[in-house]
Amino acid sequence: MANPDVAVSYAVSRRGLPSANAFRAWVESATTGAKRRTPVALSIRLVDADEGRELNRRYRDKDYATNVLSFAAELPRRIRHPLIGDLVICAPVVAHEASEQTKTLRDHYAHLTVHGVLHLLGYDHQTDADARGMEALERRILARLGIADPF
Repeated sequence: MANPDVAVSYAVSRRGLPSANAFRAWVESATTGAKRRTPVALSIRLVDADEGRELNRRYRDKDYATNVLSFAAELPRRIRHPLIGDLVICAPVVAHEASEQTKTLRDHYAHLTVHGVLHLLGYDHQTDADARGMEALERRILARLGIADPF
């Protein structure tokens, strides 16, 4: 598959955060691991806690900032376009979780990017069986990236 078209925007300081190229590599690993054969396009926005909380409240009715939000593209069926959606990653939440879980920040960003992309590709964890399948796929993708089991 061709390199994914990934637009990365930073609404927070980029200091210490992964590069746009790192996010593109993780998206490519996720789509390859999910056996996606057609090109994909998506955006990734890194936000602060206020924006993360507002988006989570507005779209999920949850009044707190969360690590990653996935917004799948809702294009009419007749439109053929590689757009799969948008990811919003809350930098302070990711930093707190990585520290709390004794993971490297980079590995945690990789995991959350893979996780979010899988959601955009239609994977979910609503049932125990779906959760086991999605986690197994995440483990395989991350292992190919040299990242330890995040679970």
